[in-house]
Amino acid sequence: QVHLVESGGGSVQAGGSLRLSCAASGYTSKTNAMAWFRQAPGKEREGVAAIFTSSGSTYYADSVKGRFTISPYNAKNTVSLQINSLKPEDTAMYYCTAGLIFTSTDILNPTSGWRYWGQGTQVTVSA
Repeated sequence: QVHLVESGGGSVQAGGSLRLSCAASGYTSKTNAMAWFRQAPGKEREGVAAIFTSSGSTYYADSVKGRFTISPYNAKNTVSLQINSLKPEDTAMYYCTAGLIFTSTDILNPTSGWRYWGQGTQVTVSA
């Protein structure tokens, strides 16, 4: 019902920046929030940033707070993730997701109402 396409990943040196984008299409009225998760090989999927598309309220994992910024654009059916001061530990596949979220509690939990997922975009940070 909702298709998500991520873009903007790449290979950068530590300290560099990237801007990821996620475009949503389909029945986006079924969702009220979007988020970015990441997953490194052998690791669990980790929520890094989320946003309620109506209110603009944002939420960040402690590990990325101050470096990552999530924001909506294009009539709120697209969301970007500005990543600054990249660290090698940021290396992962980054996934965009959309869902119907009723509470901000545990919003960065991958099972907290996130129903639609993109294919991911790879971010690789060299030391």
